[in-house]
Amino acid sequence: MRTLIAIPVYNEERHLARVLAEMVCYSPEILAVNDGSTDRSAEILDADPFVEVHHHDTNEGYGQSLIDAFAIAGHRRFDWVVTLDADEQHDPRAIDTFLEAARGCACDVVSGSRYLPESLRKTPVPEERRSVNVLVTEILARVTPYRLTDAFCGFKAYRVAALARLHLAEKGYAMPLEFWVQAARHGLRVREVPVKLMYVDPSRTFRGGLDDPRVRLRYYLEVIDREVRAWEAQKAAREGGA
Repeated sequence: MRTLIAIPVYNEERHLARVLAEMVCYSPEILAVNDGSTDRSAEILDADPFVEVHHHDTNEGYGQSLIDAFAIAGHRRFDWVVTLDADEQHDPRAIDTFLEAARGCACDVVSGSRYLPESLRKTPVPEERRSVNVLVTEILARVTPYRLTDAFCGFKAYRVAALARLHLAEKGYAMPLEFWVQAARHGLRVREVPVKLMYVDPSRTFRGGLDDPRVRLRYYLEVIDREVRAWEAQKAAREGGA
């Protein structure tokens, strides 16, 4: 099972070297997508002999970083791609959990959850982030067959062949929501596994004017609505042609 480990990076000089040092233990194939960082992140990445770096000249967004990683994994015919964040909120030592789950189940996505009963809670959850996550997760449960407990965890393993069936285009933070609706639309099989809940820096901000949770929630709901409408239009067209 050939696996690529991929991390999106934007201004993570405080954490990056430690994360990279852990990751190299789990796969010789490591990709970092540097999303136009303005700190020393690019320098740290370029100095690491074990990491391939894909650079964005400017900040294109979290979603675009993942989309690029998926495209590289597909082009190079990897079997699975594991994604995790570079800010030490995802423990690289848990990569084995995802690889074992990928080998041991007939699924297309192994998704980390910070909110399963078995998940180890290391730090409190900022309330506005938790409330947005809960609401969006409940909405996804109504519009997809998945009964997720964590809609936003970036720690995941994806079957690369299954990703090829999707048409992901959302460049920003709502790309995971675009992904969940498209995954349901194309019948991808999903399993959740527990991961640690850690907020290393609860004061971290969102980019693009999304620090206001109301603005952020509205953006998330717009992306879900767009994808559900596309799904419904496809079903209507299929039924009309039957």
